[in-house]
Amino acid sequence: MSSRRNFIKQTGIIGMVGMMNPIDTFAEVSKTSSFLSPPKTKWADGSRLVVSISMQFEAGGQPDNAESPFPQNIQKGYIDLPAATWYNYGYKEGIPRMLDNWDKLGVKVTSHMVGTAVLKNPELAKEIVQRGHEAAAHGMNWSTQYTMPYEEEKKFIKDGVDAIKNVTGFTAVGYNANWLRRGPNTLNILQELGFKYHIDDISRDEPFIIQVKNKDFAVVPYTLRCNDIVLIEGKNFSVDQFLQQAKMEFDQLYAESETQRRQMSVSFHDRIGGTPQMVKAANDLIRYMQQHKGVSFKRKDEIAEIALHDKTTIRE
Repeated sequence: MSSRRNFIKQTGIIGMVGMMNPIDTFAEVSKTSSFLSPPKTKWADGSRLVVSISMQFEAGGQPDNAESPFPQNIQKGYIDLPAATWYNYGYKEGIPRMLDNWDKLGVKVTSHMVGTAVLKNPELAKEIVQRGHEAAAHGMNWSTQYTMPYEEEKKFIKDGVDAIKNVTGFTAVGYNANWLRRGPNTLNILQELGFKYHIDDISRDEPFIIQVKNKDFAVVPYTLRCNDIVLIEGKNFSVDQFLQQAKMEFDQLYAESETQRRQMSVSFHDRIGGTPQMVKAANDLIRYMQQHKGVSFKRKDEIAEIALHDKTTIRE
């Protein structure tokens, strides 16, 4: 923000003085000012570009007649049984396939887990953690969180955390609200419950720090641009289109990362990203990224830790 103010201030001076002697004025400013170049930043661990992968573990926690690829015309009083099988695919095939893929690629991811999905599929939840991935909280179920009173929301979040802890032994320190729609009390509750970060923010391409209850709290930005539920299900992208968009995102961020701290996020959902074609696309995408020097793959809890301990992290 200060560099932007300096830019406005200095361009104002140029505008006034430059009319009198424009050539000399610009020559003098170029010697003394670097306002045209943003300050150089880098990752504290030496990475050039950090890639953050999300694996949403939601299947089994959805309500009856949840949104699916099937027409939303089920008659009132009936359960959409075929749609339920679409969700079942997520824990029967999707996550196991993705886990094998992450192992082959040597990357660790963050799995945002719905509490009821964990309780219905405890062995799979444990396997995710046992394979070295992060278990992050994603609410107890798919209830609308932002309408809840403070204590009700606090219980809703804590119940999801407890489900993960009791099943996997992992204490979640990161949070993702359903469709990112947190409420006015959510961050205060997260700080109170001991969380370190949340991801319900798409305003930057690098982590940053905010103040919650007068304490530092990390934001590890999420993505809608490289997100299978948005592109594949929402916009009917082909797998090739998804892969091309993600590659283009990577190429631009990698170029920027020569002088600026950059993070790329990619999101996969159990019943979408776990299909054979999408796992193949993910494999191709990550192998492409791994060909570039300085690219590292980190869990979101690791990114949050780096951000919280780096004095150069952006503060808002």
